[in-house]
Amino acid sequence: MRPSGRTADALRDVSMTTGFARHAEGSCLIRMGQTEVLCAASVETRVPPFLRGTGKGWVTAEYGMLPRATHTRGDREAARGKQSGRTQEIQRLIGRSLRAVVDLEAMGEMSITVDCDVLNADGGTRCASITGAWVALSLAFRHLVRMNVMKTIPLTGQVAAVSCGIYKGTAVLDLDYDEDSAADADSNFVLTEGGGIVEVQGTAEKTPFSEAEFLELMRLARHGTGHLFAAQRTALGD
Repeated sequence: MRPSGRTADALRDVSMTTGFARHAEGSCLIRMGQTEVLCAASVETRVPPFLRGTGKGWVTAEYGMLPRATHTRGDREAARGKQSGRTQEIQRLIGRSLRAVVDLEAMGEMSITVDCDVLNADGGTRCASITGAWVALSLAFRHLVRMNVMKTIPLTGQVAAVSCGIYKGTAVLDLDYDEDSAADADSNFVLTEGGGIVEVQGTAEKTPFSEAEFLELMRLARHGTGHLFAAQRTALGD
């Protein structure tokens, strides 16, 4: 029995509230169980120096956690004067995941930054950030089309992410903190609705896991992201 009482292939309750950050060109507050992340997309009419003059746009992300998003207070990274390695790794992952489904040439020379701020953390914050960031990015593109800045939305598909792991010998979907902290193996799957794999992160916490177990984790991830893709479309009214 999982601590939450969920079956092995069950996601936590998922909701996505759009327009939460009213000044952003696109925003989404995503809730996955007790994990809550605010994703806000901001448009700028410039690109990084390495893209100037290429006609291509850029999509990137930043990630952070509020001090009391976790059980004990964490220091603000701004107060420490630098980001942690974990923060840098996660925000690069979010940016890569979004760019995997964007036609940068069709954007023209503009940038969109998606800020992902964790309000409450109960496991799976990077996965929730990716899933919610895609909704915020989609809304920003729709805003640009309405404003006649773009003719078409330069998205090539959907992207979402979910965690899977081996908990007490059983492969389970969408780990919360209680499971994540005690899992035999922990993994994150970033997938597209067309079946593509953007990134897989998998770690054995105790003993190595088998190929058969990995394939079961992949099956669960495809099952879970299928529901997340549907939730994204519902949030957008599609």
